[in-house]
Amino acid sequence: MALLAAGWTIHTAETDEAYDILATDPLTGAHVKIQVKTIRQRLDRGGDLVVYAKKGNGTTYDRADVDYFVAVWASDGEIPRVFMFENRLCGEYWCGEADATNRWIELPIALDRSVFDVSA
Repeated sequence: MALLAAGWTIHTAETDEAYDILATDPLTGAHVKIQVKTIRQRLDRGGDLVVYAKKGNGTTYDRADVDYFVAVWASDGEIPRVFMFENRLCGEYWCGEADATNRWIELPIALDRSVFDVSA
């Protein structure tokens, strides 16, 4: 939903792929492969946010597999926050909660319906 709200066009694969979503960038028209992950807050690490970015077999995603990660952070009772960042070939991506909006791109989840108004 966050990608749609940001103007991306999304496609899902009919075959088994390493990525979850093939998306079209609304500004450049480029097609990118996106893997969706969950953000976990590590209280044992000072509350840092971590995204575990490994495939089921334990290996990291290479650039042929995934261009970007979209990570969702859902705290109890809070509206989920969604972040997007480039695949840097790491097995884990860490950042402090205060730095998340500086290091990662936060995507809104609210849909701007005026984009879809055909009468305008």
